[in-house]
Parts: sequence; C-alpha cells; structure tokens
Amino acid sequence: MAAIMLQGTGSDVGKSLLVAGLCRALVRRGYSVRPFKPQNMSNNAAVTSDGGEIGRAQALQAMAAGVEPHTDMNPVLLKPQADRTSQLVVHGQVRGKLGSRNFRSARGELLEAVLASYHRLQAQCDVVVVEGAGSPAEVNLRAGDIANMGFARAADVPVILVGDIDRGGVIAAIAGTKAVIDPADAAMIRGFLINKFRGDPALFEDGYRHIEHLTGWQGFGVIPWLGEASRLPSEDAVVLERRRGGLDEKLLIACPILPRIANFDDLDPLKLEPGVEVMMVPPGQPIPAEATLIILPGSKATIADLQAVRDQGWDIDIRAHHRRGRPILGICGGYQMLGRRIEDPDGIEGSPGSVEGLGLLNVETRLTAIKILERTNGVALGQAFSGYEMHVGRTDGPDCLRPFALLEGDRPDGASNDDGTVMGSYIHGLFASTALRSAFLARLGHKAASGDYQASVNDALDQIAMQLEDHADLEGMIRIANT
Repeated sequence: MAAIMLQGTGSDVGKSLLVAGLCRALVRRGYSVRPFKPQNMSNNAAVTSDGGEIGRAQALQAMAAGVEPHTDMNPVLLKPQADRTSQLVVHGQVRGKLGSRNFRSARGELLEAVLASYHRLQAQCDVVVVEGAGSPAEVNLRAGDIANMGFARAADVPVILVGDIDRGGVIAAIAGTKAVIDPADAAMIRGFLINKFRGDPALFEDGYRHIEHLTGWQGFGVIPWLGEASRLPSEDAVVLERRRGGLDEKLLIACPILPRIANFDDLDPLKLEPGVEVMMVPPGQPIPAEATLIILPGSKATIADLQAVRDQGWDIDIRAHHRRGRPILGICGGYQMLGRRIEDPDGIEGSPGSVEGLGLLNVETRLTAIKILERTNGVALGQAFSGYEMHVGRTDGPDCLRPFALLEGDRPDGASNDDGTVMGSYIHGLFASTALRSAFLARLGHKAASGDYQASVNDALDQIAMQLEDHADLEGMIRIANT
C-alpha cells in the first residue's frame, strides 16, 4: 500500500493541518485513507472507537479521512504531567511514566509497537498519510527516534519536508535541515512544501528555486495561509489570544491557561459563536471582572494546576466572580478543583496526600489508578449531547444529587450548587452539540447558537482540501507515495 510522510523544519509549521487537508483531498479523489502519527506529545486527546485515547490532531485527521479514530493512528502518546515527566500511553492505554532520564531508551523500545500499528493501517486502505513530530533536524534526538526518520527508514516511507515561511528563514530552515541530518536520512526526503504564505506566491519564486538548487529536492508547492484553520479543533498548543474591541457588546467567557491544561478544544465551539468572546487568560493576568462566565478547563495534573490557580491569585478572582452571582463551569480537572477536597492517597499525580479545593461545590474527589476512557451520550439542560470521558478519580458529595447531566442508563454526571451558578462535569465535547450550546448560552442571556459545529469543521476541511488542490502538486505527491 502507498504511504507518504510529512515532516517539518520545526514544531508548529502546520504539519497536522496539512495532513488533515491531504487526507480529505485524497478522499475526495476516491482513495481510502488512514492518518498516522507514530508519536505525539499533547494533553489534548480524544477517545477512540476501540476504547483508548489518541492525540486530538489524529482524531481530526481521521474525521478528514472519513473514518472512526482508532488507537493505531497514534500508537505512542506522551502526555506531559510536569516539566520532566510525561504519562506514556501505548495503543491507547496508560503504560507508565517517562522522565528525562529514561525518555530516549524507553522511546526506542516502542518502535515495534509503532510498526505494528502502521502495518495494520496499511492493510485497511489505499494510502497512509503520516505526520512527523518536531523536526528531523533535532539530530541530538536521533538515537532511538520513532517519530521522524527513525520511523521513515524502518517503514521505508518517503518524506516531504514542510517549512513555515510565516516565521521567516524558511530557505535556511529547509537547506539547513539537509545540511545537519545524516545522508541516509536526507535520502528519504523527496521534496518540500512551503506553508503559511501570505501575499503573492510569485514573490517567492526565486527563493523556491534557490531551495531546489541548494537541496536537490523537488518543490511540491506554496500553500497560502489557511484561514479556515480557525474553525478546526485546537491541537498541540494554546495560542494566547488578544482581546478584541467591542467587548461591551459581547458575552465574555474567561478561561485561565493552566500549566498542564488539557482538552482545551472543549471551548472551540464557543469561540466561533458571533457575539461571544472566549478569553484565554495567561499567567500574570487577572481573570477579568467583566466576565459573564468562568470555565475551569481540564488538566493533566489537577493538584499541581490547582496550586497554580492559587499562585496566580485566580482563586481570589473566581470567588469574587461567584460573589457577584455569575456562573462558573468546571470541566473534568476543573470540576475536581471546584470541590472541597482532592485526595490522592496512592500518589497518582505525585506524592501521596490531599489538598483543599476551591470549595464552591460540596463534593470531594479521590484519585485512583483506574482511568475512565469512554464515549457517551446524555442529556443536559434538557438537550441531548454526545461527548466523552477521560479522567482518573471519582467525585462524590451532596451536590452530585443535582447532576449536570444524565448519561445513558440514567447515570448521573457532575454536580451543581443549590442555585445552579456553579456547575461541574466530567464530559468533554459538550459544546459541540448545537442544542446544548444554545441552551447553555440562553442561560447566560445570549441568543441561540449560530449553527452546527461539526458541519462547520467538515466544511473547513473541504475548503482546506480545495486549497491544497489549487496550490500543491498532489499528483506528484501521490506518485511519490506509490514508489
């Protein structure tokens, strides 16, 4: 079966988006396609059809390919818990932790699992579109690599190198990559793509030819800045947004950027609503007093992030917001923070112990080694929704008698205080439901939701695929994939 791999000159050059667009473009041409990323590092994850978890970007790419997300699409997922420690997820299930000392040796031992997933995907489709991680130019990480050239050479997959012209220095980035990598690795690269170009591509024609001359690699196109990306789920990094004008006429939703924030794409459907401003509050700034709603998001390290909330003084802002009678919603880890106490007797997140929560919900959480990974349907605010659970811990207490939602089988989820101004839920993806989003916004005094979020995402993928048809040599890329 055919395969092609997109690697980048660095992180955040747009590989994930281009893989999604390429998957959709190939599907539109009649190919059966599967996305694949050998190793991802992200706290934004999705629950798969086989009951595991993969990076959010690969779930989006599966959607672009018109298939259900599966753990084989991202066999190794690293979820950062602290500066030098990540949770290791293999084939969708937690396998332990990796630290800075054992990262390289342990990573190299995972190649067999990576190749097994890749070969299973190969057997299912016409083309596998592979995404690298970081950059092959990080030659200090080459030993034991499974994310870039280590995988490409082991699986014999041709590579196209993606350079980001928006950040500048793209000629040096591409030519420099060839200069520093091993010649055998460089031989895997068949060409390059220029991404995020603004303006007239003709202005870069000389630079494009210069790259071809310096590297001997074929150019496969200059991709314009893809504005449709703003309609897609957030992926690997929080982009700090500047507050725009006209806030007096907008409903302001504030969300603090926790050090280990996770699954912050929960907020994406709200960001696309006309008249709604979602402000991601960075460290060092207060939560604005004019916010109508505060959302405490998911976290990969709830206890540590709760301490960060206190260190930033955000707990003071949250309590002041509560005294003003304004609503607060906690999702997953944020829900746990809103309770009276979080207990970690087995040291799931670090040293065993317990900490006081914010005390705005009369519930307590006990962290356990059992991780819940489950897609679910339910009803909240009188509206049906689909979402997923991804958490450790069990939360109980009097406020759970007022659940935020009822899941299939009349299973309660979450909690609310007695006047309904403080709410918590373990369900991710709530706001993707148009009906539930409308009902929630109505409680905030806002008009109904503007449209179908999933349809908007699908339309954005189609628009990106058409841009690739116009600006990339897809025929040439397909020929390379078949060699």
